[in-house]
Amino acid sequence: RSDIEIVAINDLLDADYMAYMLKYDSTHGRFDGTVEVKDGHLIVNGKKIRVTAERDPANLKWDEVGVDVVAEATGLFLTDETARKHITAGAKKVVMTGPSKDNTPMFVKGANFDKYAGQDIVSNASCTTNCLAP
Repeated sequence: RSDIEIVAINDLLDADYMAYMLKYDSTHGRFDGTVEVKDGHLIVNGKKIRVTAERDPANLKWDEVGVDVVAEATGLFLTDETARKHITAGAKKVVMTGPSKDNTPMFVKGANFDKYAGQDIVSNASCTTNCLAP
């Protein structure tokens, strides 16, 4: 989508390995673009993406790279309290990619997406739930 820009990735994987996995994805096949690593950044089709390997989201300094929405996909920060560390670090919103472990609201496209009212932290439920949604 042209309205989404990836500006940062936080993962404990090495940036060179990330580049390799993007180039040669076993599901989607070979990436039809350019991928390289330069000065610790991932460069995809000429676009520089900051890469960090930070275990504590509160230290990510999302505001330094203009992050609006964090996709929290580690499976470790699935409560409002723990996911809020991304907000503390400068992100405006957080979407958990797994089911929340507290009362953080869950939204599923085709089921209750119309109920979203601008909450800053939400869950996208589980992959199974999304698979079964109408």
